[in-house]
Amino acid sequence: MDNFWALLALVYVALLTFTSKLLYKRRPDRKNVPPGPKPWPIIGNLNLVGSVPHQSLHILSQKYGEIMQLKFGKFPVVVASSPEMAKQFLKVHDLAFAARPALAAGKYTSYNYSDMAWAPKGP
Repeated sequence: MDNFWALLALVYVALLTFTSKLLYKRRPDRKNVPPGPKPWPIIGNLNLVGSVPHQSLHILSQKYGEIMQLKFGKFPVVVASSPEMAKQFLKVHDLAFAARPALAAGKYTSYNYSDMAWAPKGP
């Protein structure tokens, strides 16, 4: 009899979880992201970059503005296509964009990120 009540409680929790997921679909948090073309599911916006990438990016910047977001595969890429936007990235907000990802290759090949190529920003 104890197994029956445990099974009934498990079914109730599963049913409650399923209906709550069905009713309250969560949208991904889209913070303040720049405009850009809608990406395809697997390749993202790689189909928009032609054989001459700088011309393709120029055409996209005429449509979406000086700063835009593209997706290369599953990775989001922010493109600055004017000197003013490049100055904002490289001079004004340089600390926010200077970080390198902590990959396992840097940990094991350069003695725990101590090499210049893998070191984090700072002294």
